[in-house]
Amino acid sequence: MKQFLLAFGLLILSGSAIAQTGPQISLDKDVHDYGTIPQGANGTCEFVVTNTGDQPLILTNCKGSCGCTVPKCDTEPIKPGGKTTITVKYDTKRVGAINKTVTISSNATNEPEKVVRIKGTVSAAPETPTAPVKEGSPMAPVEN
Repeated sequence: MKQFLLAFGLLILSGSAIAQTGPQISLDKDVHDYGTIPQGANGTCEFVVTNTGDQPLILTNCKGSCGCTVPKCDTEPIKPGGKTTITVKYDTKRVGAINKTVTISSNATNEPEKVVRIKGTVSAAPETPTAPVKEGSPMAPVEN
Protein backbone atom coordinates (compact mmCIF):
# COMPACT_ATOMS: atom_id res chain seq x y z
CA MET A 1 0.00 0.00 0.00
CA LYS A 2 2.85 2.39 0.85
CA GLN A 3 4.47 1.66 -2.50
CA PHE A 4 1.19 2.40 -4.26
CA LEU A 5 0.81 5.77 -2.49
CA LEU A 6 4.45 6.65 -3.19
CA ALA A 7 4.09 5.75 -6.88
CA PHE A 8 0.82 7.69 -7.09
CA GLY A 9 2.42 10.77 -5.47
CA LEU A 10 5.37 10.66 -7.87
CA LEU A 11 3.01 10.33 -10.82
CA ILE A 12 1.09 13.45 -9.75
CA LEU A 13 4.31 15.42 -9.20
CA SER A 14 5.75 14.40 -12.57
CA GLY A 15 2.49 15.29 -14.33
CA SER A 16 2.43 18.78 -12.84
CA ALA A 17 6.08 19.31 -13.78
CA ILE A 18 5.34 18.36 -17.38
CA ALA A 19 2.43 20.82 -17.53
CA GLN A 20 4.69 23.71 -16.48
CA THR A 21 7.67 22.92 -18.74
CA GLY A 22 8.70 25.54 -21.25
CA PRO A 23 7.85 29.17 -21.91
CA GLN A 24 4.24 30.21 -21.29
CA ILE A 25 2.60 33.38 -22.65
CA SER A 26 0.05 35.35 -20.65
CA LEU A 27 -1.39 38.78 -21.50
CA ASP A 28 -3.01 41.42 -19.31
CA LYS A 29 -5.99 41.54 -21.72
CA ASP A 30 -7.20 39.93 -24.93
CA VAL A 31 -9.10 42.99 -26.21
CA HIS A 32 -8.38 46.73 -26.09
CA ASP A 33 -11.53 48.84 -26.44
CA TYR A 34 -10.87 52.42 -27.57
CA GLY A 35 -14.53 53.28 -27.13
CA THR A 36 -15.41 56.24 -29.35
CA ILE A 37 -12.44 58.40 -30.25
CA PRO A 38 -12.25 61.42 -32.56
CA GLN A 39 -10.69 61.26 -36.00
CA GLY A 40 -6.97 61.98 -35.78
CA ALA A 41 -6.75 61.03 -32.07
CA ASN A 42 -3.87 59.05 -30.60
CA GLY A 43 -4.56 55.45 -31.65
CA THR A 44 -1.85 53.84 -29.52
CA CYS A 45 -2.58 51.09 -26.98
CA GLU A 46 -0.48 48.52 -25.11
CA PHE A 47 -0.67 44.85 -24.23
CA VAL A 48 1.54 43.56 -21.39
CA VAL A 49 3.03 40.09 -21.98
CA THR A 50 4.22 37.96 -19.05
CA ASN A 51 6.24 34.75 -19.26
CA THR A 52 4.54 32.45 -16.73
CA GLY A 53 6.67 29.46 -17.75
CA ASP A 54 10.04 28.16 -16.62
CA GLN A 55 12.04 28.81 -19.81
CA PRO A 56 12.74 32.06 -21.74
CA LEU A 57 9.83 33.26 -23.91
CA ILE A 58 10.75 34.66 -27.34
CA LEU A 59 8.27 36.73 -29.36
CA THR A 60 9.24 35.96 -32.94
CA ASN A 61 6.68 38.14 -34.74
CA CYS A 62 3.79 40.54 -34.14
CA LYS A 63 1.55 41.18 -37.13
CA GLY A 64 -1.50 43.39 -37.59
CA SER A 65 -4.49 42.24 -39.63
CA CYS A 66 -4.09 45.23 -42.00
CA GLY A 67 -1.79 48.14 -42.76
CA CYS A 68 -3.81 50.45 -40.48
CA THR A 69 -2.83 48.37 -37.42
CA VAL A 70 0.90 48.44 -36.67
CA PRO A 71 2.19 46.42 -33.69
CA LYS A 72 5.68 46.78 -32.25
CA CYS A 73 7.17 44.03 -30.11
CA ASP A 74 10.57 43.35 -28.61
CA THR A 75 12.22 40.10 -29.70
CA GLU A 76 14.62 39.90 -26.74
CA PRO A 77 14.03 36.74 -24.64
CA ILE A 78 11.70 37.27 -21.68
CA LYS A 79 12.93 35.46 -18.56
CA PRO A 80 10.50 33.34 -16.52
CA GLY A 81 8.35 35.80 -14.56
CA GLY A 82 9.51 38.65 -16.81
CA LYS A 83 7.33 41.08 -18.76
CA THR A 84 7.40 43.08 -21.97
CA THR A 85 4.99 45.47 -23.66
CA ILE A 86 3.57 45.24 -27.16
CA THR A 87 2.56 48.65 -28.52
CA VAL A 88 -0.16 48.79 -31.18
CA LYS A 89 -0.79 51.91 -33.27
CA TYR A 90 -4.11 52.22 -35.12
CA ASP A 91 -4.51 54.81 -37.91
CA THR A 92 -7.33 57.03 -36.62
CA LYS A 93 -7.58 58.99 -39.87
CA ARG A 94 -10.04 56.31 -40.97
CA VAL A 95 -13.60 57.03 -39.75
CA GLY A 96 -15.83 54.15 -38.65
CA ALA A 97 -15.70 50.94 -36.65
CA ILE A 98 -12.41 49.49 -35.43
CA ASN A 99 -12.30 45.69 -35.33
CA LYS A 100 -8.74 44.50 -35.97
CA THR A 101 -6.46 41.76 -34.71
CA VAL A 102 -2.79 41.38 -33.86
CA THR A 103 -1.20 37.93 -34.05
CA ILE A 104 1.68 37.34 -31.64
CA SER A 105 3.94 34.44 -32.66
CA SER A 106 6.29 32.98 -30.04
CA ASN A 107 7.91 29.84 -28.70
CA ALA A 108 5.24 29.52 -25.98
CA THR A 109 4.17 25.96 -25.34
CA ASN A 110 0.65 26.99 -24.28
CA GLU A 111 -0.20 29.31 -27.23
CA PRO A 112 2.47 29.63 -29.95
CA GLU A 113 0.14 32.02 -31.84
CA LYS A 114 -1.84 34.32 -29.58
CA VAL A 115 -4.40 36.65 -31.18
CA VAL A 116 -5.45 39.88 -29.46
CA ARG A 117 -8.04 42.36 -30.69
CA ILE A 118 -8.58 46.10 -30.81
CA LYS A 119 -12.04 47.56 -31.19
CA GLY A 120 -13.92 50.83 -31.00
CA THR A 121 -15.19 53.60 -33.24
CA VAL A 122 -13.49 56.59 -34.84
CA SER A 123 -15.93 59.49 -35.12
CA ALA A 124 -15.58 62.08 -37.87
CA ALA A 125 -13.94 65.35 -36.91
CA PRO A 126 -16.46 68.19 -36.75
CA GLU A 127 -16.47 70.37 -39.82
CA THR A 128 -15.11 73.84 -39.25
CA PRO A 129 -17.65 76.47 -40.24
CA THR A 130 -16.57 78.83 -42.97
CA ALA A 131 -17.27 82.51 -42.55
CA PRO A 132 -18.93 84.27 -45.47
CA VAL A 133 -16.50 86.19 -47.66
CA LYS A 134 -17.32 89.87 -48.00
CA GLU A 135 -17.47 91.35 -51.46
CA GLY A 136 -14.35 93.31 -52.27
CA SER A 137 -12.15 91.36 -49.84
CA PRO A 138 -8.98 89.69 -51.18
CA MET A 139 -10.66 86.29 -50.78
CA ALA A 140 -13.79 87.21 -52.76
CA PRO A 141 -14.22 85.55 -56.15
CA VAL A 142 -13.28 87.71 -59.11
CA GLU A 143 -15.96 88.17 -61.77
CA ASN A 144 -14.96 88.65 -65.41
